[in-house]
Amino acid sequence: MNKNILEVHNVYAGYLQGLNILQGLNFRIAPGELVAVIGPNGAGKSTLAKTIFGLLTPNQGTITFKGENIAGLKSNQIVRRGMCYVPQIANVFSALSVEENLEMGAFIRNGSLKTLKDSIYAMFPRLAQRSRQRAGTLSGGERQMLAMGRALMLDPELLILDEPSAALSPMLVNGVFEQISAIKETGKAIILVEQNAKKALKMSDRGYVLENGCDRFEGVGIDLLHDPKVGELYLGAAYNQ
Repeated sequence: MNKNILEVHNVYAGYLQGLNILQGLNFRIAPGELVAVIGPNGAGKSTLAKTIFGLLTPNQGTITFKGENIAGLKSNQIVRRGMCYVPQIANVFSALSVEENLEMGAFIRNGSLKTLKDSIYAMFPRLAQRSRQRAGTLSGGERQMLAMGRALMLDPELLILDEPSAALSPMLVNGVFEQISAIKETGKAIILVEQNAKKALKMSDRGYVLENGCDRFEGVGIDLLHDPKVGELYLGAAYNQ
């Protein structure tokens, strides 16, 4: 039996007809794993996340989630199969309160949402303190917590985080990574697309280094972090810190 919850095989995808950003990329993740995806700008990291989640349709290849080829399915169909995606920007409803944002996250669920909301508030105590506050007035770090919390309202088996630390101060970055660790402790599989390569690899079970739309390196996160070839090419100054 296949132990992976998701497999991407030989996928080509892009934003314009005939122009592929992903060039035969391969990727896998097992239940409960945290897998980091790093690489230079333009390597295809966010394109991979969007293609897995159905925001882009692959021109070639297969994407298998829980044994089903989901390549070509729309995002709303993929959500119902147990996957959620947190984009880098525009990831909260600014005019709605924190609590209303969480409720919007459970749009396909029926019945009371109290237990779900309580579990999110327990994981993100700051959101509980601001439950009636408009999301647009939150700090950048709080908005990222809310975006992750809203995705978790569907209790997904696989969570895709696309650049969760982007544009955050170092202090807020640490807080977001702590919350990602807390989510991992719940047993969910997490794909972490990140520019902060050092932090991402340090906390991941495995990692992929993308280059020009291909999976250039793959391995245990801490091994990639200390691989001189990876360090010189992709981690830059962070590698020597």
